Amino acid sequence: MKIKNLISLVLAIFLSATSSGQKAPTGNSADFRVKTCLHSVSYMGVWRGQATLTVDQFLVKAKELGFDGVMLAAKRPHVSPLDYDDAARARLKARIKELGLELVCIAGYCDFTAGVDKAGIPNVEIQALYVGELARLARDLGTNMVRIYTGYERPDIPYDKQYAMVVEGLQMAGKLAAKYGVTLAVQNHHDIALHPDAMKWLLDEVNLPNVKAAFDCWSPTLAGLSPEEIKQAIYKLKPYIVHTTTADYVSLPRVTYDLEHTNYINKTPQMRAVPMGKGFLDYKTFINTLKEIGYQGYIAYEMCEVLEGGGSIENLDKTAKAFLEYIKQFR
Repeated sequence: MKIKNLISLVLAIFLSATSSGQKAPTGNSADFRVKTCLHSVSYMGVWRGQATLTVDQFLVKAKELGFDGVMLAAKRPHVSPLDYDDAARARLKARIKELGLELVCIAGYCDFTAGVDKAGIPNVEIQALYVGELARLARDLGTNMVRIYTGYERPDIPYDKQYAMVVEGLQMAGKLAAKYGVTLAVQNHHDIALHPDAMKWLLDEVNLPNVKAAFDCWSPTLAGLSPEEIKQAIYKLKPYIVHTTTADYVSLPRVTYDLEHTNYINKTPQMRAVPMGKGFLDYKTFINTLKEIGYQGYIAYEMCEVLEGGGSIENLDKTAKAFLEYIKQFR
């Protein structure tokens, strides 16, 4: 019985890793296609002044704007597993199909190092079970990918202890996701393994064929990597990259007044979102490099920070359309 279970798990992992929706880059630029995806966080009211749409309103919006697919945030007020029983999942899956959209992935919100200072709480298990539930949700809704994170680094806790928790969590979550034929796409968002070299090491160490990378341009840019270094990172992570999310930003300087010296002290700049091509991120190099490696996934777009022009529906729509115009140059 144990051997049968092991065989079933291995087969599930293989199927999730080789699913048509999660193809690894081919290495041939001729195989690259521009497939656009809108993240529902763009219309979820998560930042100051941002308008909120229901899930159905968002789906209609994505279709009207001209996106090929959608990425649904798996938390309230959108697609939280708490609010979607079997019947609700079936209705949502049918609605997405009716609109002619592709559900590219479910966006998960995990943190494998939360509670690292409380040894009695099995937080890694709790996080892994949550990701497993997201994988079941994804399967029920008709996608085979869940976007997840690693963990924020907590102060005064040994780094390697936190890193080990991430590895353990990803391995547990990956095996749970495989039961549903789902790939976990680890986004370079949280602190642990944020740098491309560290991410490559992490994914190698996790060593599961259905644990891949959702590699974005903005975090390595903000971490100080040059466009050429980010290009080399894409080459390095080529076997893993199955998803990417884009957003452009400007950097606004911040200072604080030093009364004692009648002067100012520079502080960490504030990032603000702007339409694609108006910020400081080098997406031309980034996307052209994805094209070079024969990237097979979608290029998602999100508005997840205070946006130039405000958070009205009209401005959100205008900015989303600007993304679709910008991306045409890579076809």
